[in-house]
Amino acid sequence: MFKRIYLSLLPLIFFVVLPAQDQKNIFSNDQGSESNVLYRNDASGKIYANTRGYGLLYRRGKHITGTTRSYYEVDFQTLRHPKEVKVAGTAENRKRFVYGKLNSVFLLRAALGMQHVIYKKADLKAVEIRCSYSIGPTIAFAKPYYVQVYRNSPRGARDPDEVRFNQDSFTQDSVIGKGAFTKGLAETVIYPGLSGKFNLSFEYASYTDFIRAIETGISIDYFPKALPIMARNPTENVIITLHVGFVFGRKWF
Repeated sequence: MFKRIYLSLLPLIFFVVLPAQDQKNIFSNDQGSESNVLYRNDASGKIYANTRGYGLLYRRGKHITGTTRSYYEVDFQTLRHPKEVKVAGTAENRKRFVYGKLNSVFLLRAALGMQHVIYKKADLKAVEIRCSYSIGPTIAFAKPYYVQVYRNSPRGARDPDEVRFNQDSFTQDSVIGKGAFTKGLAETVIYPGLSGKFNLSFEYASYTDFIRAIETGISIDYFPKALPIMARNPTENVIITLHVGFVFGRKWF
């Protein structure tokens, strides 16, 4: 068992520990002073939360000048409605559900952007502040949301059935729980749109070829055809969210 665990950790050791040790040797004689090394390329990932959901992002960048870089990014996130509230069904062993929810929505974005250094690091222990902006297409995937209700069978029994929300067919008390996530995948509707972002990044990595940053900002998504997420609530063409996330990655020449 321990041999299996050790072997599974080998890639992590080579990817993280050894490069970190090499960098430690490089900067051991000049720790805390400014490095003039400029890495042209970088790749990073971001885990973030925003006011409407959670997401993952991949970004690839290239320096144009010493303080300006261009990049492209792709991210995927969930999109919740502000009025979503999970409630318990009539059956204790069933999953909680959102009464009145029409669709589970997910966003896939691709964008091109520019990043500028506002405050450059004075030394390797300082924090560098950057601003960035990007624009690109976005696609919303609206998967119908199903709940479980009881149906009267021909033999007189009450059998559970998965149905889409219909305020004219049942009430909250008649729902026994949330339906399976895979239910309705084939009925997913695609809504194309446009997305724009503005970010502030606080980079604090101890080594110049590492990327470690806290990033916060605002995103605006526009859809010509409004997204139906909750019943009895207006559909949305414009979605504005605030986000914060952790960025990690590497740089190279």
